[in-house]
Amino acid sequence: MSAHHLFMQRALELAQNGHGQVAPNPMVGCVVVHNNEIIGEGWHKVYGGAHAEVNAITSVTDKSLLAQSVLYVTLEPCNHFGKTPPCTSLILDLGIKQVVVASSDPNPLVSGRGIARLQGAGVNVETGILKSAADELNKRFFTFHQQQRPFVLLKYAQTADSYLGLDVQNSTQEEFVAHKQISGNAAQRLTHRWRSEEQAVLVGANTVINDNPQLNVRHWQGKNPVRVLIDAKGRVPLTAKLFDGLTRTIVFTLNAPYFKSVSAEVVKLTTQEPVIKQVLYYLYAQHFLSVLVEGGAATLSAFIDAGMWDEARIFTSPKHYGKGIKAPGIDAEKTIEIAVGDDSLSILKHQQA
Repeated sequence: MSAHHLFMQRALELAQNGHGQVAPNPMVGCVVVHNNEIIGEGWHKVYGGAHAEVNAITSVTDKSLLAQSVLYVTLEPCNHFGKTPPCTSLILDLGIKQVVVASSDPNPLVSGRGIARLQGAGVNVETGILKSAADELNKRFFTFHQQQRPFVLLKYAQTADSYLGLDVQNSTQEEFVAHKQISGNAAQRLTHRWRSEEQAVLVGANTVINDNPQLNVRHWQGKNPVRVLIDAKGRVPLTAKLFDGLTRTIVFTLNAPYFKSVSAEVVKLTTQEPVIKQVLYYLYAQHFLSVLVEGGAATLSAFIDAGMWDEARIFTSPKHYGKGIKAPGIDAEKTIEIAVGDDSLSILKHQQA
């Protein structure tokens, strides 16, 4: 591994520390290297806070070394005033003469301008070092800016014979309760971790009617996501846990008057556009980089059929039900399959045209 790759790998490791903390900003890591030795490092820690470059430079004890140092950063330095001043100005003011960048920024506010400004001022800028890994790290950010929608993760648990659960209409109450949880405790904990890492978690009406979920983070330490419900007709009980007022909740519906008494942000759907398209556009306009879809068969299938998904995380239990609600079929490339407790976790990527 070359020195460039080694130091950029460290910057990527640092960037991951911002997962779940910095959205709608990207995760960014940075290291400052002098004579092949790291003398400063940092990452973007919280939305609205100092950028990775600022934190890395601040951590350097002897600032006189900066002019002879190389700055490695996982994403193109910003060149605009946002919540903080442009990082390009800081780099130029300190006389740093070499910058190594993994990915160019897809944000049209930046999009090559940071690199161009540095190069125009005589800074030697190298790009594309570990670009694939950097793009994967910020797949939510890239999807948001390139496709004008949040990154969509589908998550569900199925039995070994591909059922999502029993059908409440064709099962006894005892059967339904006994078969309610398909995956094990390890999978449940991992799901709560995922919730803490995404900005929103989404379900449909049937999931609320049948399961009455809280959709918060309990079995992991982290932030609660915004809860999103799609209930076109207005069918869920108004006493559902989603309306406890403890976390921001957004309801998409054609029947807005039905929800006038609940603690939620109600968004009126129209019949002119597909529901999934309306939901994702609203979340995009609200600066959501990602949404975790934990709905049942109907909601999952709606996203799959619309082609509006990016990654699927599927737990398969060793249990067999023999009947019930069939899991949706997904034709996609499986990138990972690992054991999680007694369950198997498969991660699928949507290869979009």
